[in-house]
Amino acid sequence: MRQRTAAAIALCLAIISSASHSSQLAAGDDKATPGADARMTQEEAKKLKSPVPFNTVSIGRGSTLFLRDCKECHGADGKSQVDVVANATDLTEPKYWTSGTSEGEVFRSIRDGAGDAMPPFKEKIEDEKDIWHMVNFIRSLWPEPARPKLQDAGAN
Repeated sequence: MRQRTAAAIALCLAIISSASHSSQLAAGDDKATPGADARMTQEEAKKLKSPVPFNTVSIGRGSTLFLRDCKECHGADGKSQVDVVANATDLTEPKYWTSGTSEGEVFRSIRDGAGDAMPPFKEKIEDEKDIWHMVNFIRSLWPEPARPKLQDAGAN
């Protein structure tokens, strides 16, 4: 248990350090999503619409990214029942979320960070479409009535 806690702390510190350093270097970057060079407001986030359809292909890609970048704090199943210092959100229960549940608000939470404990991932995940894939995976964890309807897996 101590090894797991130490590993989670080290990962969080590395992410925070990397994000802080990268944001200083990337102050003038031009990104596709509004507010990419600064934290967007909740109202701006609510207006965002995903360019990636909610389908099994996207959910699969999002799952891979989630397991790489998020499981240390949120657990592989998104329930946050892992031994970490931060109080990570249970991603399977959107009714308790404080940062919003629209696709744009979930995107903003991943890209810009959420609350005091979750660091921004905009520098770690370079392709914004990958953040949208993570949004789709996270929304696929929700209870059936809250989940978006699956779209045809034709194009991403």
